[in-house]
Amino acid sequence: MAVLVTPASTTDRDAARILLPAARNHFRRLVRVWADGGYTGHLTDWTVQHLGVVLDIVRRSDEASGFEVLPRRWVVERSFAWLLRSRRLVRDYERRTDTSETVILWSMTMLMSRRLAAQRRQRPAPARAA
Repeated sequence: MAVLVTPASTTDRDAARILLPAARNHFRRLVRVWADGGYTGHLTDWTVQHLGVVLDIVRRSDEASGFEVLPRRWVVERSFAWLLRSRRLVRDYERRTDTSETVILWSMTMLMSRRLAAQRRQRPAPARAA
């Protein structure tokens, strides 16, 4: 997981130009990123030219009224819901962006380690050879 917390004055597109190269360097197999409408514009061309990554913008149709499930958007919303189960992330108490990033990574680490531990308990013990 790659995380970047920015001040509210930073646009999503500007933050993506910082986050995506770091994510690409960390995850070499990264070839496709899904994003919402806030990332439209020259960023899609920039990611292909500079990173070799396809940026797919998931848009809501103009004819839609009310709630509409968008493809791949549920993955992001589900991840946010998992993170918000951490009490420290429910409110924005942090004053520094690096502290916020660390708390997010810590929360996801706790979530993943609990899931891995639960999987390990569920696996049956290997049979012993007689």
